[in-house]
Amino acid sequence: MNEIINLLASHQSIRKYKNIPVQEETVKEIITAAQWSSSSSHFQAYTIINVKDPQKRAAIAEIAGGQQWVVDCPLFLVFCADLHRAQKYWKRKDDQIFSNNEMFLIATVDASLAGQQAYIAASSLGLGGVYVGGIRNDLDAMGKLLNLPYLVYPVFGMCLGYPDDNPGQKPRLPLEAIYKIDQYEEAGDDSRIADYDREIAEYYRQRTKGKSQDTWSERCGRLMMEKPRENLGRSIRDKGFNQR
Repeated sequence: MNEIINLLASHQSIRKYKNIPVQEETVKEIITAAQWSSSSSHFQAYTIINVKDPQKRAAIAEIAGGQQWVVDCPLFLVFCADLHRAQKYWKRKDDQIFSNNEMFLIATVDASLAGQQAYIAASSLGLGGVYVGGIRNDLDAMGKLLNLPYLVYPVFGMCLGYPDDNPGQKPRLPLEAIYKIDQYEEAGDDSRIADYDREIAEYYRQRTKGKSQDTWSERCGRLMMEKPRENLGRSIRDKGFNQR
């Protein structure tokens, strides 16, 4: 494997960081790399917010369910889907277009691609981090906290810093379970998932010293039910997205 693939294949979530600030020059390198991510029709329908204020960090950590690393990390970025800029500056358009499902997806995907590119750039510079989807627990509170205008919503946060931990990589699904040829083919997936469940159970047993032996199937089902975020759709529609 080449250097880039090795970097991508070494991914692990880092939640503990050395007490070393991320210099502004490094931050700008990361953001610039994010700017060069792919974007549908060159819309660039995203905005990145660097949250420095300790009080805002603490509030976001609480919104996210008590994720202390939001407070502790040297650099915390919020990636937002943003059609506000488009509504304000694009010419010869019908403003009603921004409320349809396609534009919602375009902005969400743009923000996600920018986020992944930022994370890869940060990793190449020796940083580690973790995505924080928990900010979606309360989009209304996040919107007020970050002064987000109409047609902007926060998709996820990202903690970054110089790693002070080596938690180990969490095994991924078998390649054959997620990679198909010509059509969606499920033959053999039952046994693959069963084997994977046993692998994940062993991973958690070792990582927690026997306190947890969750399988992938059990853990994902439980987490999905614990975090339904029933108000998410209403909050997104209130921001002008996904109305038709």
